[in-house]
Amino acid sequence: MTPATSKQPDIDAQEVILSVKDVSVSFGRAKILDNLSLDVYRGEILGFVGASGTGKSVLMRAILGLNQKQSGQIKIFGHDIDRASEQEKLGVDMRMGVLFQQGALFSALTVLENIQVPMREYLDIPQRLMDELARLKIELVGLKADTAEKFPSELSGGMIKRAALARALSLDPEIVFLDEPTSGLDPIGAAEFDELIANLRDTMGLTVYMVTHDLDSLFAVCDRIAVLGKKKVLVEGTIEDMLAFDDPWVQEYFRGKRARQIVSNGDNRRRSTHEQTKGQPRAEQDQTK
Repeated sequence: MTPATSKQPDIDAQEVILSVKDVSVSFGRAKILDNLSLDVYRGEILGFVGASGTGKSVLMRAILGLNQKQSGQIKIFGHDIDRASEQEKLGVDMRMGVLFQQGALFSALTVLENIQVPMREYLDIPQRLMDELARLKIELVGLKADTAEKFPSELSGGMIKRAALARALSLDPEIVFLDEPTSGLDPIGAAEFDELIANLRDTMGLTVYMVTHDLDSLFAVCDRIAVLGKKKVLVEGTIEDMLAFDDPWVQEYFRGKRARQIVSNGDNRRRSTHEQTKGQPRAEQDQTK
């Protein structure tokens, strides 16, 4: 399957905006991450994958400062988080957005009010401007205008994901962290969400760090993939790199029955498009595509 959009960055020429070096995280006596290192480049969609319970979300939360690390260094936008001043940390926080797995919307607030939470925390702007900005974010993620006045309990699972994404984008961040963004969505809704993420990356210049189990997302929109195993990053690179990596779990994951089905479906769609456009004038082919 080819990416939904194709603006894959030239990694060699890209700026590292997130650097994790030799990070270890333990809960009690249980070591979850052990000297793990990973770089994330400006403008890429990175898929972070691994078996359940290996610590994918633990690393994301350590990067965000929600889990304490025992050792190692985390740099965001060139700032060593452990050494940064409070003002520098504030500046870094304003350049990041987060979508948690279940959305984590405040149940007592409307969608509009949820989106405005980061604005109230970090900005000093009039209410009218906050309302305008929040409504723009609602439109940006593909929700109807009247969603603004709804409460989370009135939303479908897909709408909750989009509302939470709108909140993550409320401060126009440079990097967004997505924790299992398509979990719980039906295949159509998940594909639409993948396309939304790819379009936002391309139009807003976002960098996307995506923790996911979703093979469709990995094949469709991720420029690069990092696999977590044995408490470290086992391998990072493109889908082709995953297919070539000699590790039983990686091979089963990326060459297993579900992965083969995804590739086959992508090939079938491409053949169908070719049959539809065969024999048409070039201008008509371009419109079909």
